[in-house]
Amino acid sequence: MSGSAASTAMTSIALAETRLKQFLALAKPRVVSLIVFCAVIGMFLATPGLPNPAIVFAATVGIALVAGAAAAINCLVEQKIDAKMARTRARPLPAGELTSTQTLVFASLVGGAGLAILGAWVNVLTMALTLATFVGYAFVYTVLLKPATPQNIVIGGASGAMPPVLGWAAITNDVAPEALILFLIIFVWTPPHFWSLALYRTQDYARAGLPMLPVTHGALYTRLMIILYTFALIAVSLLPYAIRMSGMLYLVAALALGAVFAGYAIALYVRYSDALARRTFAYSIAYLAALFSALLVDHYWR
Repeated sequence: MSGSAASTAMTSIALAETRLKQFLALAKPRVVSLIVFCAVIGMFLATPGLPNPAIVFAATVGIALVAGAAAAINCLVEQKIDAKMARTRARPLPAGELTSTQTLVFASLVGGAGLAILGAWVNVLTMALTLATFVGYAFVYTVLLKPATPQNIVIGGASGAMPPVLGWAAITNDVAPEALILFLIIFVWTPPHFWSLALYRTQDYARAGLPMLPVTHGALYTRLMIILYTFALIAVSLLPYAIRMSGMLYLVAALALGAVFAGYAIALYVRYSDALARRTFAYSIAYLAALFSALLVDHYWR
């Protein structure tokens, strides 16, 4: 191969890698990783022993693909809003790296593949619930709720709370009360998690014209809501122990993790700073991961 041909080949490879990274950014991999984590926890909690590894693999891939497609549709719908916000203006669409058509084709192919995998190798119930979750996030939340009401994240949080239900349904082909408790934990967790971010991004949301709670009701009211939802979350997080879904190990972990979360929420109210809001947001992610990990460890410890 001549030097010029080799150089052309390397350039093509580099361009392909760049394009792949741009499409991957559309799928919001960090968000999807938390979604998949919660779904996998739901799979393992759904059975006394170890779940079928083939179903776990197929369900994980299918749910991840559909979640990535929903994220891409979110980017497509909000590209003009993203361009006005410091946090999101570097995304592929507002940055001009990808077109709306490319994004729509990507979301259709990836989402369609995910649903096909779930339907063929998992079960129809999981496929249907995942499709409903996709519609709930990509359209009900993104298109209807987010630009219309400061309660968008509360109502729309139902879609974000579905992953453990999807995982549970993948293994059992059913939705048990235990799965709904996992749903409720994430549902109540979402407002204090998101509003912590919204507090230090208030100007961004105001500039974009989005009615987030700190924009419409002010920072002090939002901080009060974070406290109330955090204490509600602590109460809800004890339900697995209350119904004997988990044991003492989980109870101790839930109380300890909740106490730290409550400390952050109270500190936000008493002595707010953007730096503290950032730490609260970061802790909220660690909290959910640690809480679900404690459930998993307790499940096999007993």
